[in-house]
Amino acid sequence: MLTKEEYTDVWELRRQGWSISAIARHLGRDRKTVRSYLGGDRIAGVRSPVQDGFSRFLPYCRQRLADDPHLAASVLFDEVVELGYPGGYSTFTRALRKREVRPPCGLCHPNRSTASPRRTDEEVRFEWLELPDPPAKWDCGSHARLLLGSLSRSGRWRGVLAESEELPELVEAMDQVMRRLGGTAGRWRFDRTPAVCCPTTGRVTQAFAEVAKYYGVGVDIRPPVRSGREGVADEAKHRALRRWWRVMPKEIGLWAAQESLDRLACRMDGPRGPVAAEALMDLPDLPFPARISASRTVTSEGRVSFRGNFYMVPSDLSGAVVQVCRRLGEPFLSIAAGSGAVIARHALASQGAGLTLAGRGDAIVLERPARTVRSDARPCPRGRGPRPLSREALAEAEALRGRVPTQGRGESQG
Repeated sequence: MLTKEEYTDVWELRRQGWSISAIARHLGRDRKTVRSYLGGDRIAGVRSPVQDGFSRFLPYCRQRLADDPHLAASVLFDEVVELGYPGGYSTFTRALRKREVRPPCGLCHPNRSTASPRRTDEEVRFEWLELPDPPAKWDCGSHARLLLGSLSRSGRWRGVLAESEELPELVEAMDQVMRRLGGTAGRWRFDRTPAVCCPTTGRVTQAFAEVAKYYGVGVDIRPPVRSGREGVADEAKHRALRRWWRVMPKEIGLWAAQESLDRLACRMDGPRGPVAAEALMDLPDLPFPARISASRTVTSEGRVSFRGNFYMVPSDLSGAVVQVCRRLGEPFLSIAAGSGAVIARHALASQGAGLTLAGRGDAIVLERPARTVRSDARPCPRGRGPRPLSREALAEAEALRGRVPTQGRGESQG
């Protein structure tokens, strides 16, 4: 598009006898653009309307992607080109994204509810707090770690005490926070948490992007807001948490402290809790399968402590350092030696139950069994190549060619 000043220059140079090519080189414009303005086809300062060549092919693309959500865009592009699509590949893929033509695959994420409400103006703000001088039996050093998750509009919040700020513990704490809130918003907000983003660039890491994709949300990296109504709500929440921590008994257990924290959060909800929960998206049935690992020392009785319970291992391992491993969502945990060989596997007990699990004997298991797959779940056909055109897609293709679809192809002709 030429501005009015450039349009005036074009006509002045043309009056002086300049050629169209010379004018185009002088102004840094295309010759066809200069010719169209000199010929009166275009008006200075007015952008010419963009020709949308995709709309005619939209029903066909919707039908093909409804039949096969994993159909490659390059394959679909080749099909519409044969049907007369005039644009290029980048224009075609941009139109697919803009119109959100590709539907989500229900087989890839069977735990997600397709009917869950989504609010783009709601987000969950996550932040870490450090609580000084925790009880010695928590074995967490000079500070305990507390992950807070707050809804930006309603101000509802929940907190979970965590062992560390590493990615697996962060994922576990986030899942517990969101289940206490009753769901998740469409976006998560973090500050520059090392487990979430690269400290130098501020970009979300690939590992955490997989977590966000699993829950179907977006991630924003922004510093916490400390002004306005949101800042006032944050200050009131932090003040209540500091007061709660000051009056906490010095010998309280970790799980008792968590129950006390849950009661505090519920008391601060007020009458807005159920209303806010209705606007949240449903969570998957199982948390993201992050792998939790913790070092423990075997006691003289052959016991390994983990999350408020004891798990038995062979008694001759007394004093050895072992790794307690579990994957979120699985109902068991494994205890491995320093070499990585699994020593014992136990059913997972409820946190803080104070149980001692003896397991199924002292047999050493060298490999973890493969994860079982639900027999009633259909595998996703992704990666098996494009599916043949369905009857509906063939009808859309015939309509684009300008022919009436053939009805009753197998009928005899008299």
